Amino acid sequence: MYPENSPHVPAQRAVEVHHPTPLQPAVPVAAPVVPVQPNTVPAVASIVLPDGRVVTGYAINPAQPEPVAAKPAVSRTAVNVALGGVGFLAVCGGLILLTSFIAALTAFITQLIILTAVIFGGWIAVQLFSASGHQGGGTTVNIRKAVIKRNHFHG
Repeated sequence: MYPENSPHVPAQRAVEVHHPTPLQPAVPVAAPVVPVQPNTVPAVASIVLPDGRVVTGYAINPAQPEPVAAKPAVSRTAVNVALGGVGFLAVCGGLILLTSFIAALTAFITQLIILTAVIFGGWIAVQLFSASGHQGGGTTVNIRKAVIKRNHFHG
């Protein structure tokens, strides 16, 4: 910034420090009364600067830190264990219901098979016994062109 060989002495200035003088809160002038809720308007403070200016403003309260979030009454691990137990019981109950359903379905199919066998077997029996009933009610055996009917020989 400055040439290398030029003699330069930085300017020295006197530093003045001004401390503000606080004033008592101003007495309100007769102003129309406005209904307000209590504790909603903060107190106003005024100070006089050394040059005579008056600064009026509200007091700034120090910032309060955010409250720490409260921990839940029950730990997350306990909640996870409980939810896992509920899920396990739900799966076990579902498996029991599935097993019961399969057992009932098996019993139903077995009974259908038995019913079909009984009906079909009865139909076969009716067909066999009704065919031999047309010959007069006796047992007929043909041996070498002879007919034996109820132990009577007819030749």
